[in-house]
Amino acid sequence: MATTSSCYTSPLHTGIFSKQQSISPSSTSLLTYSTRRSPLSLRSMQRPVVVAAAANAVEVEKPAVAKTPSKILPFRIGHGFDLHRLEPGYPLIIGGINIPHEKGCEAHSDGDVLLHCVVDAILGALGLPDIGQIFPDSDPKWKGAASSVFIKEAVRLMDEAGYELGNLDATLILQRPKVSPHKEAIRANLSLLLGADPTVVNLKAKTHEKVDSLGENRSIAAHTVVLLMKK
Repeated sequence: MATTSSCYTSPLHTGIFSKQQSISPSSTSLLTYSTRRSPLSLRSMQRPVVVAAAANAVEVEKPAVAKTPSKILPFRIGHGFDLHRLEPGYPLIIGGINIPHEKGCEAHSDGDVLLHCVVDAILGALGLPDIGQIFPDSDPKWKGAASSVFIKEAVRLMDEAGYELGNLDATLILQRPKVSPHKEAIRANLSLLLGADPTVVNLKAKTHEKVDSLGENRSIAAHTVVLLMKK
């Protein structure tokens, strides 16, 4: 008597077998087991098809700045860093205050290392692109621009996201000139630009013990940490 071989037709469109394609009995047990799994498991079977489609999709350019952070948190912490070369013939502007010195920051804008650092700290806390992406030095409209413009935009984005400044701690690193005679003026102006109480804005200054470009008065750097609180 002739033996009739049975076959199994998968009712699932998995991206591997078509609806009407038969498979050998040796594979029947595997597919039968798969079809009896939960709906979650079935979605897992289809996932490779979705991934393959995404890989071949045309990439759409995303906006440089998101409107709000990806997740609403009770507080956010950001860190900023900036460094500029010091060269003769440029003004030395720190925190929006013009400091008398024989050298200044060579930069596309006014080279305010402290304000640039603060902007990056706020943007970082919000999970947004850094200052160089939002205000690129390849754009001529930012040539010589006052860094207060960048601070105001960072504050606007912070407010739009529903946050306010909890506190700010900044450290300037430079060998010369001495910052102490100008520290309170810098802190007061920074507080004003941020719309914050001066008691939540702290500023420190360190030398670099005559080590490398910072210690040799060839550059200036700054670090800033900010805490943003949900309104």
